Amino acid sequence: MQVLMMLLAAGGTYLGLLTAATAASNPGRQETPSTLPLHRRQKRDWIWNQMHIDEEKNGSLPHYVGKIKSSVNHKNTKYQLKGESAGKVFRVDENTGDVYAFERLDREKIPEYQLVALVVDKNTEKNLESPSSFTIKVHDINDNWPVFTQLVFNASVPEMSVIGTSVIQLTAVDADDPTVADHASVIYRLKEGEEHFRIRGPGLIETASKNLDRETVPMYKIVVETQDAQGLRGDSGTATVFITLQDVNDNFPVFTQTRYTFSVPEDIRVGSPLGSLFVKDPDEPQNRKTKYSIVQGEYRDTFTIEPDPTRNEGIIKPMKPLDYERIQQYSFTIEATDPTIDLRYLSGTSTKNIARVIINVTDVDEPPNFKQPFYHFQLRENEKKPWIGSVLAVDPDAAQRSIGYSIRRTSDKGQFFGINKHGNIYNVKELDREVYPWYNLTVEAKELDSRGTPTGKESIVQVHIEVLDENDNAPEFAKPYEAKVCEDAPQGKLVVQISAIDKDVTPRDVKFKFSLSTEDSNFTLTDNHDNTANITVKHGYFDRERAKVHHLPILISDNGRPSLTGTSTLHVTVCKCNERGEFTLCEEMGAQVGVSIQALVAIFLCILTIAVISLLVYLRRRLRKQARAHGKSVPEIHEQLVTYDEEGGGEMDTTSYDVSVLNSVRHGGAKPPRPALDARPSLYAQVQKPPRHAPGAHAPGEMAAMIEVKKDEADHDGGGPPYDTLHIYGYEGAESIAESLSSLGTDSSDSDIDYDFLNDWGPRFKMLAELYGSDPREELLY
Repeated sequence: MQVLMMLLAAGGTYLGLLTAATAASNPGRQETPSTLPLHRRQKRDWIWNQMHIDEEKNGSLPHYVGKIKSSVNHKNTKYQLKGESAGKVFRVDENTGDVYAFERLDREKIPEYQLVALVVDKNTEKNLESPSSFTIKVHDINDNWPVFTQLVFNASVPEMSVIGTSVIQLTAVDADDPTVADHASVIYRLKEGEEHFRIRGPGLIETASKNLDRETVPMYKIVVETQDAQGLRGDSGTATVFITLQDVNDNFPVFTQTRYTFSVPEDIRVGSPLGSLFVKDPDEPQNRKTKYSIVQGEYRDTFTIEPDPTRNEGIIKPMKPLDYERIQQYSFTIEATDPTIDLRYLSGTSTKNIARVIINVTDVDEPPNFKQPFYHFQLRENEKKPWIGSVLAVDPDAAQRSIGYSIRRTSDKGQFFGINKHGNIYNVKELDREVYPWYNLTVEAKELDSRGTPTGKESIVQVHIEVLDENDNAPEFAKPYEAKVCEDAPQGKLVVQISAIDKDVTPRDVKFKFSLSTEDSNFTLTDNHDNTANITVKHGYFDRERAKVHHLPILISDNGRPSLTGTSTLHVTVCKCNERGEFTLCEEMGAQVGVSIQALVAIFLCILTIAVISLLVYLRRRLRKQARAHGKSVPEIHEQLVTYDEEGGGEMDTTSYDVSVLNSVRHGGAKPPRPALDARPSLYAQVQKPPRHAPGAHAPGEMAAMIEVKKDEADHDGGGPPYDTLHIYGYEGAESIAESLSSLGTDSSDSDIDYDFLNDWGPRFKMLAELYGSDPREELLY
């Protein structure tokens, strides 16, 4: 390809020179305008050498590139260059057309430049010839060494691979022109690691040894160096490759010891681990395919060994229950192997490894063992038998302790059965197969010590008792029948077809017989001998005025041993019918049938519940009404009696008020001296207000008179100190916009409020009712 490009370039140069020579051979021929056609223009040619320049030239700038020249002969001709690099990188001598490079060129950055050449008039700057484009190509020199795409590579290859196994393909890039011979060709060479790997072709690394063992050396480091064909190389032409060996299953397992001894209790659960057999396998867990097997001994069906590749061990598990009383020690030989290993990886290694296992069984106090996994007994219903069947459990230990039996009450809630100390089961109540055909009992066997005390060891077994059927139920109707007949039904009219069932076990050859208990009726029963019977009209015409419902007793017998007969009553309703025999008016059967005792009890309970709820609601409403009636006068009381936070201590408070004054007045005694809180004489000794007495009414006592006096004292004296019973605030404060806060600031007789409701509050408010209530004599005056 390179040679072809050089030939094309030489051919282009030759054609250019030939054209220039042809033009130069006729330089003196001048054509006047009269000799030329007016509509044609003379064609002129650009003439220049082929434009090439080497990159990174060492000479002083500027560097000569080539010459451009046109065939136009004009004394005012001037050459110009246009393009992105014109004036910056390349310039032209306007007189000679010589092109120069004013910068050192790098082909790896810009391999060629596109320019436009112009020939113009110096004075007018007009084009004397059409612009022509040309290219300046930069010739490559070998100034770049190969460079790797990255400095570190990671690769992997399976261990023990054959020689020549490919590992990784490396790539280094030379920026020089690949069309120039030996400029961009890359040569790879191993600088480190050539004893185990080699490099072939364009950067392909492959194995050079077949004994690459991961368990010995898991990773290799190799260094690769590159250079071009002319030997040019640099620091960036070196790369490091880390090669990891992938594990393969090339190692057989080996037991860590030749003898394993275990001790295990005899009550260990089947499938539970009893010990571990450790092996040494340097392969990774996913490649450990160890297989354990028992090669000698008769216990292959007693134990199994499950591999655990993660922990490099085999787990021994029992497959059957162990019994110390039968076998105290197990001894057998085991082997470990790996059937998945490729034998090509091995050289003289044994494919099997064996060890000896000894398992010692230790004795434990075991619970009793039943002789059977379950028991099945049969018992006829309506019988009480002292012996239904027996269960038997024994102590498996050498002590051979006695066993006690019991029935779990959760399995015999009705307490129908019992069991004695010998395991004999009996029933204490008669059984009814139609109620429970099967009984599933749980029998416990408890180990007893020499004193008969349970040792805590017990076992259970299921006992299934099947109740056998006896013919103890008489036949009855298969379903409730709602029979209807027209009052004008003709003789022989079919009323209903009946059938029967039996709660007992019905054999295939069961036969039911039907008959009327009395012939004194207007119905006839016909036995169809297929366990059904037809009820038809006997004489015809029914009188609804005499009986709207007929109760027909029917006898039904079975063919059991002994044969049982039952009576079922068929209720036939007499209805009015139209001409087509359709029922138009029938009495409801529910009105004719009596109500059961259970229904009556349920109705009574409902009525009683409703009555109790109604009574509670009534009492609640009454209490609320009374509460509202009493609370209705509360705002009125608050208008006259204001409650303040400052209250005395009652009779226990002897400093604020001396209650002995009240006691002395009540008993007619003299008033004791009052404390020094108020030195003024009390007004109640001076003011005597006659009490108001209704004709025939009982006069109030001295206590009422004292309260009247105190009220007058509070009405007329606003500056007195507060007392225990009445609080008087005579001083409201300066500049207060509020009115008086005293509840007793005015005479109560001026109030429009009626305090007669105090008479309804009981004896506790009797005094207040007399004080604030209206006087009947005053009412008469009005």
